[in-house]
Amino acid sequence: MAENERSSIRQRQAEGIAAAKAKGVKFGRPAAPLPDNFHQVCQAWRGKEITLHQAASACAMPVGTFYAKAVRLEKSN
Repeated sequence: MAENERSSIRQRQAEGIAAAKAKGVKFGRPAAPLPDNFHQVCQAWRGKEITLHQAASACAMPVGTFYAKAVRLEKSN
């Protein structure tokens, strides 16, 4: 009986998520905006004027976050 109830809950949950996505609802934490100096720092990093760690520090973000956002920016251009 409990298994039946759990499977029906999962079914209703999946239907609700699909309906919300169809309406354009975005799930998860909203992305933080890029710092004002991000593009300049990213260009300096790509031009090998500064290191990755220096670039991330200049933008006040973790190294992994800086790298991911820089790669995403490159792919969008």
